[in-house]
Amino acid sequence: MRIDFTKMHGLGNDFIVLDGRVHALPPVDAAFASALADRHTGIGCDQLIVLEPSMDADFRMRIFNADGSEVEACGNATRAVGLLHGEPTRIETLGGLVISTPTDGGISVQMGKPRFDWNAIPLAYAMDTHAMPVAWEELVNPIAVNVGNPHVIFFVADPYAIDMARIGPMIETDPLFPERINVNVAGITARDAITLRVWERGAGLTRACGTGACATAIGAMKRGLVDRRVTVTLPGGPLVIEWREDNEIVMTGPATEAFRGSFDAADFGAHIRIAI
Repeated sequence: MRIDFTKMHGLGNDFIVLDGRVHALPPVDAAFASALADRHTGIGCDQLIVLEPSMDADFRMRIFNADGSEVEACGNATRAVGLLHGEPTRIETLGGLVISTPTDGGISVQMGKPRFDWNAIPLAYAMDTHAMPVAWEELVNPIAVNVGNPHVIFFVADPYAIDMARIGPMIETDPLFPERINVNVAGITARDAITLRVWERGAGLTRACGTGACATAIGAMKRGLVDRRVTVTLPGGPLVIEWREDNEIVMTGPATEAFRGSFDAADFGAHIRIAI
């Protein structure tokens, strides 16, 4: 069985998109996802995106990180899927309903409302998520935000001075975070500008993270460091994040289709079930 795919990216955060909305795909599990994501022996990506029919939205989007773990949300992937769909659409995710709309600035995504309660992140035990009384070496007193998936944000003088490849996985897998965590280090450069680097749960150091940009912007707004509309600049480029008065987060930025192709499902361990 050959499966068509579309390779896309949002500011360098890249995806394999499989469209199962019309023709059913073989079952997608962690082993299949990680085999496809392998950059040496597979197609290569940060996340595998699977589109499926939905009873509650225009379609459902499933998100698998490069390590095969299925996660709740991905802002860059939502923009990519919005570009692929080509018109305003309501998308079901594990993190909730998101709304994607093409705009002059690329794709605008209504990401939902942030959550700050310790058990919504979740944390292993109760604490103040606005200024967490914890530290990992020079990274201290972060703010935790769930924007469909969990993030912890550290505000520092220079995000590029932090050895994220070393400290990122240490924080990601700390027992404080029972579902692991996305790690953000951010510098405030103006009332409307943030510089950001992200260690993404299950994917590692990434060129861009849409939910990370959202969580970081919301964290900075919550602390009064920036205004309600900011440009967040990641290694791959900028995203515009707005926290509206109705508590909804809106992210706007580009998405790009790189190429299309197909592969034999059996080459990556997919088990095809044939009805007789």
